[in-house]
Amino acid sequence: MAPRRSSPFAGVPAWVAAIAVVGAAFVVVPLVAMISRVNGAEFFPLITSESSMDALWLSLRTSLTATALCIVVGVPMSLVLARTRFWGQKILRSLVLLPLVLPPVVGGIALLYTFGRRGLLGQHLDVFGISIAFSTTAVVLAQTFVALPFLVLSLEGALRTAGTRYEAVGATLGARPTTVLRRITLPLVLPAVLSGAVLSFARALGEFGATLTFAGSLQGVTRTLPLEIYLQRETDPDAAVALSLVLVVVAIIVVAIAHQAGETRLPRLGKVRS
Repeated sequence: MAPRRSSPFAGVPAWVAAIAVVGAAFVVVPLVAMISRVNGAEFFPLITSESSMDALWLSLRTSLTATALCIVVGVPMSLVLARTRFWGQKILRSLVLLPLVLPPVVGGIALLYTFGRRGLLGQHLDVFGISIAFSTTAVVLAQTFVALPFLVLSLEGALRTAGTRYEAVGATLGARPTTVLRRITLPLVLPAVLSGAVLSFARALGEFGATLTFAGSLQGVTRTLPLEIYLQRETDPDAAVALSLVLVVVAIIVVAIAHQAGETRLPRLGKVRS
């Protein structure tokens, strides 16, 4: 008698698998529907038009800059949240992660009243001739605002999982805190930094609400790819669909890289603990 082949869903109740399939279809079917509307003959002319290329390159430049800012600011924030204890820490963590649940347009308004010409800081910067709102700098700040929590959340979790055992050993051997950070902590959680940076880049690339509110939509200056898609939807739906497909492809690549970084992190942490 031939042995029975094991089901790919062995160990999972049939009703759970059925609901999972429905959930997957809820995500996949709209993407398939959008792809089916792509005008293949006009795809490349549509995504290589002047306005589309301006939006694409602007989005890439600002997203990379925002990601760099997230790393510069987010790594120290994660270390403080994961390695220290102080009054109000939970409140601070909640505020840092607030952009994850805050409507982006609200974040844009908050940035506008901070860095706008009459904002809390903007009115003082304006005295020196520094104008941030409705500029490329505003795009970067808006993207950083919404993307920063992704890096902080990813890295803080990795730091807590890794523990402090090896850092404590380094300290007992006479290593200074900066040396411990550079030689032990950062190498240990480097995959988490990379994973968080990739997720931050993806969030920055897709940012819309805060950018529109704080930076506006000026071609070549503040009109990022999501804004270009929104405008093209009203005048040229084929161009909007084509550009949307570009963002989908970029998102798939980003998710794959982040997933690979996450898989790399798990073996490394396991090896370190063994």
